[in-house]
Parts: sequence; structure tokens; C-alpha cells
Amino acid sequence: MLDATPLLRLYAKRRLAKLRAQNPAEAQERQLLQLVQKAKDTRFGRDHSFDKIQSVADFQARVPLRNYEDMRSGYWGENYPAVDDCSWPGRIPFFAVTSGTTSGIDKFIPCTWEMVRSNRRAALDLLTHHLANRPESRIFGGKTFMLGGSTVLEPEASGVFSGELSGIAAKTVPSWARSRFFPPPDLAVLSAWEEKVARVAEASIGTDIRGFGGTPSWVLIFLDKMAELGHGGGPDGNKRSFAAYPNLEMLVHGGVNFAPYRRQFEELCKGTRTELREVYPASEGFMALQDKGPGEGLRMLLDTGLFFEFIPLEELDQPLPTRHWIGNAEIGVNYALALSTCAGIWSYVLGDTVKLIERDPARLLVTGRTSYMLSTFGEHLIGEQIETAVALAAETIDAMVSDFSVGSVMPGKEGELGGHLYIVEFMGDALSESQLKTFSQTIDKKLIDTNDDYKAHRSDGFGLHAPEIRAVPPGTFAAWMKSRGKLGGQNKVPRIINDMDLFQNLRDHVK
Repeated sequence: MLDATPLLRLYAKRRLAKLRAQNPAEAQERQLLQLVQKAKDTRFGRDHSFDKIQSVADFQARVPLRNYEDMRSGYWGENYPAVDDCSWPGRIPFFAVTSGTTSGIDKFIPCTWEMVRSNRRAALDLLTHHLANRPESRIFGGKTFMLGGSTVLEPEASGVFSGELSGIAAKTVPSWARSRFFPPPDLAVLSAWEEKVARVAEASIGTDIRGFGGTPSWVLIFLDKMAELGHGGGPDGNKRSFAAYPNLEMLVHGGVNFAPYRRQFEELCKGTRTELREVYPASEGFMALQDKGPGEGLRMLLDTGLFFEFIPLEELDQPLPTRHWIGNAEIGVNYALALSTCAGIWSYVLGDTVKLIERDPARLLVTGRTSYMLSTFGEHLIGEQIETAVALAAETIDAMVSDFSVGSVMPGKEGELGGHLYIVEFMGDALSESQLKTFSQTIDKKLIDTNDDYKAHRSDGFGLHAPEIRAVPPGTFAAWMKSRGKLGGQNKVPRIINDMDLFQNLRDHVK
């Protein structure tokens, strides 16, 4: 295969120069006005007087915040799947099907040709920063392995298709780039996850893989399959390893908080040429990526067809919440993120929470979900706090967590306390009762130290009993996801489960 890295290097040099000169506020206001101008003659544009908008303030005064259901019922749903000139000019050609992590309800997110190009520019920015951090890179000398769901798209209407984002990407990839991606089309279309993992693993052996991307939990399952085939680490190839890909230099991860997985992946990459690179993608748009080292935040993509708004989390349910943008958002505040894009979503509350850690260049940390909060008893724990506590507890007992979910357990009778049940899948041998007790105590102490509401509820056992830990064997979560038809691809194990029926379903499965 011809090594196209020198061509990528030329692009990266120009792009980095442009990014160094970028003024974040100017870039975002210019981006918003371009989006508004493009959509001014759509039904949404006419309804919100886009022709009169000349600033961010004008836009925020005319366009209220909306969620998915608001956009679907108010604009997309009436004529779905043939959605023409509704919130974006022309017919929407694709709908990305995404599974709600906490609700389990599928959403159909519009994806336009402009959004396809936006995602391509984001991918090139990822490679640009990779080259900046690794000047000797030969990333385009081999193939990039995308471990995703089925690439099959369902025809919905004339010129309209729906399916996973990986399928939209596969259908729209430029012809010159098709040979640079793995797996090949005949394997990429497979929808049965277990069959796909087995066949793709076998086919990948001997392929020159330079880049690898996927959801962390599914990457680990894939590496288990590679070990079964004798292509893992150790003398017998019987443990997780990227040994089958000696030229691998970039492992891309995103979609979930990486803290519980970090130690495992750092061990996997130790002694290899592989470096970890985090991204912040969603079906609604590719929003940010890691341009520096781990833990230094994700650089926001400000000129690729997206406009970002930041709403203080405590104001999100108010009739007129304060709406910031990159020009006036504050560092260190926990915000709900809203997005307007070249796919015709406008001031759309994503459900993610973020903190800006730098404004120029704009960098953020993803802290959780607006619905990703455990507060059955008024304890107000956010996802970031729980996941950080679990990661610390695993490190304390020298264990590795493959996956976990936590939910609330209500009091069984009067006088009893409720509390939190953590269902945890550990790697390796079963842990002792003493280790599990330390795991629970570490989580409890960390949450007390970081959350005053939790501390008040745990004070003298007043409102919550200590965290209960239920360790489950390897493969438990994969089996549970399979039982729900959610195995593999873009599906993710829900870390915090507020739906009592869904949590009971998991508890019954574990039994």
C-alpha cells in the first residue's frame, strides 16, 4: 500500500498554522452566522426570523433551547422520513440511529452531506494532532481498523437511509480512502456481534493495522477473541494484547468516561508504539478531540459546522436559563451542552455535561450526562464523581474493572435505609471479601470527600447505607447487553441506571 502520510503531513502543516491563528470567539460567531444564513429559507429559519439574525445575542433571543423530542415532534416527525427544507435546506439524506444509554429508546438524528464533510474534517484534525505529537508517524502507511456496528443502511424513502453512524461513514467514504479502512465491506455489514468479532479478528491477522478505534469495553472483548486465536500477549498468546499489530501507533477511544479503563489500556500500550487518543463524537456531531496529553482536555472543533452553547446545569430546567457561548463561558463551571449544526439541529440540548478548562484554545472535559445523575435520595452524584471513585477503588485493591453499573436500592421495610448497589465485572481471578470491602470503602470515602450532599446522607448512616458491591464473572455485561439486543457497535453499558425496571432487569440477569 502506498504510504500517503507525506501528503497528510502537508495538510497538517497548513491546518496547524490556521488553528494557531484562530480566535475562538470570532470563529464561533462566524460559524453560527454561516449556519443561520444557509438555513434562513427553511421552515425553521422562517419560524425564527433567521433573516434578522446578525449576532449570537440575536440568535439566542429568537431560538429557544430544545431537546430531541421537541425537534422531532415540532419539525422532523411530521414528514419523516422524507424531511425536505425543514430545518436544513434540501432533503435529509441520512438518519443516524443512536441508542439512548439511560433510556434505551432509539433516536433518529439527521445527518446531511454537510455533516458528513464536517465529520471528515474532524477526522483529519485528529490525524493532524497525531502527527504534531508524533512527527515520525507513518499512520497512512497501513490501515485503520474501525471496530463498530453493522454498516448496513435501511432505505426509508427515496434518497433517504437510516442506520448506525458507522454505516453512514462507510457509505460516504471517498473512493480513494476505502482501501485504507478495515474491516472490508463483506465483514463490516455483519450485524451479529459475536460472529462479527470472531470473523474480523481472524481476518485482521497479518493486516498492517496502524490505527484502531472503538468503544473501550468492546475493544477489550475483541482482544479476548484475539487471545483465543493465539494472537494475544505472553508466551502462549493467552492474554489481551495488540501483539498482532506491531505497527499500531494510535488507539482512538471515546463515547464513555475512560477513567475506569485507563489503567487497562495503559498496560496494553506499555512497551509498544501505540499511543491513546481520546475523541468526543456523537451522532449529532464530532465536537472535540485530544490534541495534547491525557488529562489535558479535549480541543473543541470550532470551525467545522458546529456552534456550541453552555447552560449552567442548575438552570437547565428553568423557563429562561442563562445561555453562554465560547465568548463568555466560564472556566471550571459544570455546563449542559447545547448544539446547533449543519444538519439542522438548533440550540439542541445534547444531554452531556462539560467543563471548560481553557478558552484559547478552547478545551473541555466531558463530566457526564444531564440525566446521568444518581439522586434517588437527594445525594446528587454526577457520573464523573462516581466513575472517578470506581477507578480509584480499583487502583487501591490492584484490580481492573471491565465494566460496571450502579443503581439505587429502595428500603425493604420501614426503618431500613436505601442505598446504592454497584454491579461490577472485574478482570482476572475472583476477589476476596476483604478486597470487595476495601473497594466499597474507597468509593464511599471518595464520594464523601467530593460531594457534600452525599456526605450529609452518609453522615452517621442517616440517609444511605454504605455502597453494596456485587462482583460478577467476566462476560456478564456482554451477556446482559446481548439479552437486550444491545451487543456491540455503538451500544454502551449504562453506568448509572435510574430506570428501576432496567436496573431490576440487570439484577435479575445477575442472579
